[in-house]
Amino acid sequence: MRDALAAYVSRYWRGGRRKALRGWEEIRWRGSGKIQFWLIALVLGTAAGLAAVGFRQAIILLQETVYGENDAALASHAAELHWTWIVIIPVLGGLVVGFILHLFTPDGRARTVAHVIEGAALRDGRVEMRAGLASALASLVTLCTGGSTGREGPVVHIGAVISSWISERINADGMTGRDLLGCAAAAAVSASFNAPIAGALFALEVVLRHFAVHAFAPIVIASVAGAVVARLLVGDVTEFMLPAHTLAFYVELPAFMILGLICGAVAAVMIWGIIAAEDLGDLVQEQTGMPRWLRPAVSGLLLGLIAVAFPHIIGVGYETTTRALTGNILIWPAVAFVAVKIIAVAITVAGRMGGGVFSPSLMVGALTGLAFGYVATAIFPAVSGAVGLYALAGMGAVAAAVLGAPISTTLIVFELTGDWQTGLAVMVAVSLSSSLCSRLVDRSFFLATIERRGVHLAAGPQAYLPATISVGRLMRVRGGEGSVSDTMCQELVDQDVFLRRSDTLETALPLFDRVGEDFLPVVTAGEDGDELIGAIFHVDALKAYNRALAETAREEHS
Repeated sequence: MRDALAAYVSRYWRGGRRKALRGWEEIRWRGSGKIQFWLIALVLGTAAGLAAVGFRQAIILLQETVYGENDAALASHAAELHWTWIVIIPVLGGLVVGFILHLFTPDGRARTVAHVIEGAALRDGRVEMRAGLASALASLVTLCTGGSTGREGPVVHIGAVISSWISERINADGMTGRDLLGCAAAAAVSASFNAPIAGALFALEVVLRHFAVHAFAPIVIASVAGAVVARLLVGDVTEFMLPAHTLAFYVELPAFMILGLICGAVAAVMIWGIIAAEDLGDLVQEQTGMPRWLRPAVSGLLLGLIAVAFPHIIGVGYETTTRALTGNILIWPAVAFVAVKIIAVAITVAGRMGGGVFSPSLMVGALTGLAFGYVATAIFPAVSGAVGLYALAGMGAVAAAVLGAPISTTLIVFELTGDWQTGLAVMVAVSLSSSLCSRLVDRSFFLATIERRGVHLAAGPQAYLPATISVGRLMRVRGGEGSVSDTMCQELVDQDVFLRRSDTLETALPLFDRVGEDFLPVVTAGEDGDELIGAIFHVDALKAYNRALAETAREEHS
C-alpha cells in the first residue's frame, strides 16, 4: 500500500514538474510578446475610451447648442419649442450629413457595427479609416439634430478605426488584427456606457463571435482601460437611476416568459421595419433620380414632422427610457411611443443618416415592457411586482434580440441600471426573446444587414471563408510548372466556362461542382478581349479552403 502511494505521488510530482517547466519556457520565450501585446491593448483601450467619451461630450455640447438641452431632458424641452424649429433642425442636419457622406465615402452610406463585424471576419480586423471617420462625424451631426438612433454604433466604429490604424502600423496578421479590433470595440462600449464587463463580452460575442481564451485577457484589459477613462472624466455613475426592484413571487416568472416572446416579436418587427424602409428608400431614390446627398435631408424632414407630435423620438431617447423604467408613462402613450420610435429609427437608418440601433432598442424594449407590465399587474395584482421591473426586463429583451447578443446585453442592462437583484426576470425575458427573434431573422440586425450585402456570416465560416480566398492567389500561371495546355483551357473558355483573377472561391467552388472539371481557366481583360493567364485546379481550391477552415477553428479554440 505504501509503495503504491509513493509511486502515485512520484508520478504526479514528475507530471507537475514537467508542466511547470513547460510553463516557464512559455513565459521565457513568448511571455515578452504577450506582455507587449497587452500593453498595446492597454494603450488602444485608453485611446478608444477617450474617443468614446469625447464623442459623448460632443453630443451633449451640440445638442445644448442646437436645442438648448441635452438628451437627459431633450424630449420635454423640445415639446416647448416652436414646431418650425423642430422641423428645420433635422432637415439642416440631414443636408450636412448628406454632404459629408457624399464627399468622404464611396457609396454615401454611414459605416456601422455591421461593418466592424464584417471587418473582423473578412478583412483581418481592418475597417475603412476614411469612411469610418466620416461616418462618425455624420452620426454626430445626426444625433445632435433630431436623428433617432444611438451612439454605440459610431463609437464602436471609431474604436475600430483606431485599431485598424495600429494594425497597419505594426503589420498585424489576421488573428492579431481581430484581437485588436475586439479590444477597441470593448473599450468603446465600456467607456460609452460605463459597463466594462458587458463591453468585454460584447466584443467577444458580437464582434469576434467567439470566446477564445487568447483574446480574453487583452480585451478585458482594454475594456477596463476604457471604463477607467470614462469614470475619471465623466464620473462613476450608472446611466439610469432606478428604484430597487424585486420579484413579488417566483410564480411571476411565467409573465416574464410571455414578455420575452412579445419582445422577440417586437425586435423582429423593428428589424423588418428598418430593412423595409431601406428598400423603400432605395426604390424612391432610383425612381425619382434623387441625388444621394439629398436622401438624409428628406429623412430629416420626415423625422421633423413626426417630432412635432412626438418629440420623444429626437436623439438617443434616454429621458423617455428613464421615464419608462420608473413607470412614469401611461400604457397607451407607451404603446404609441413604441410604434413611433420604430418608425423613426427606420426612417433615420433608411435615410443613411448614421448612428446605432442599441439605444433605440433599449427605449423600445423599456416601453414594451412597461405596457405589458400594466396589463400583467392589473390581471394578477396579488402576485405582481412593480411595472418598472417589466420595463427593465423588456429593455434587455428587445435590445438582446436586435443585437443578437443575449449575454452581453443582459450584463449591460445590469451595469446601466445598477440593479442586480432582478436577474431572474431579465434572463428569462432575454433568453426567450433572443430565441424567437433569431428564428424570424438572420440571427440579429447586424447579421441580417450583412446578409443583404451577400456576405453569409450568419451561416458560419464554412459559408463566408470562400469569399476571402482569391482565384488569382491560387491559380497556376500559364506555361508554368503543373499548368494546363492552352488548348484544353481554350476549349472551356469557348464554352464560357472560366474565371477571372478577381473572382474568389465563392464563385469557383460552385462552378467546379457544376462542370465537373479538374481545373478551370483564368482570364483577364486584354486589348483584344479576354486573355488566358492561367488555370486553377479543384484540388488547390479545396486545399486552400480546408486550410482556411483549420486556421479559423484553431483561432476560435486557442
